[in-house]
Amino acid sequence: MDEQAMIGVRRQGHSKPARRGRWLRLLSLAGAATLFATAPVVAADDLPRDIGGWTLAQSGDGGGCFLSRQYDGVGHTTLLLGLDKDGSNRLSLLNDNWSISPKARVKLDFRLSGGGYVKHDAVGLASNGQKGFVTTFDAKFPTYFATSTALQVSRGDVPVEQIDLAGSGAAVAALRRCVDAVKAGPKAETGKTSRSDAIPKDPFASDHKRRTKP
Repeated sequence: MDEQAMIGVRRQGHSKPARRGRWLRLLSLAGAATLFATAPVVAADDLPRDIGGWTLAQSGDGGGCFLSRQYDGVGHTTLLLGLDKDGSNRLSLLNDNWSISPKARVKLDFRLSGGGYVKHDAVGLASNGQKGFVTTFDAKFPTYFATSTALQVSRGDVPVEQIDLAGSGAAVAALRRCVDAVKAGPKAETGKTSRSDAIPKDPFASDHKRRTKP
C-alpha cells in the first residue's frame, strides 16, 4: 500500500516538551513491562480466555486488560496489546533474537490494513528472556488493529516484523468488554453482603453482653 494512500496515517510533529513527555511515558512503560508481559491469564468471569488464537487477560496492576499471542517462526515473536480503563493503549513486540537494549529509543514505521504510523516513538524492553519494544498510540489504534489482517513494522528501510492479525476483530471486541468489566468492578453476590467481624452482634447491648460472632 502506498504510504500517502494509507488511511489515518500519523506523522509525529510534537513540540520538544510534548516529545519529552512522550519519551518519559514510554520509559515508564518499559520499566513496568515485566508486569504487563507476565500478568496471570485471568480474564473477567463473563469473558472467554481464548479468542481465536488470542489470549485475553486482566493486567497485573488491575488497570485494564490485554491480548497476547505468540507466533511460530524465527525468534517466536510475542505480541501484547493492552488497553487501560482510561482509554490509553500500549503495544509490545518481543523476539528471542532481537538485540535492542532495554530503554533504547527507536523510531519505527507501523503499517496496518486500515491505517499507519510513520517514524513512531518506541522504547526497548526485555521480558521473559526476549527483547523488544513498547509503544503507545492514539485512541483509534485498537480500531485499526481490529479491522486489519496484518501488521508490518519496519525501522526505516529495515523490516522488523510482519504479524498476522487474523481474528483481531473478535479479540479486540472481547478486550473492550474486559476493560468495561474491570471498570465496573467485582460483582456482589445476589442476596449477600459483606459484614466486618469487628461489628458486634448487638451494638446496642451493654458492654459485657456484646458479641462479635453469632
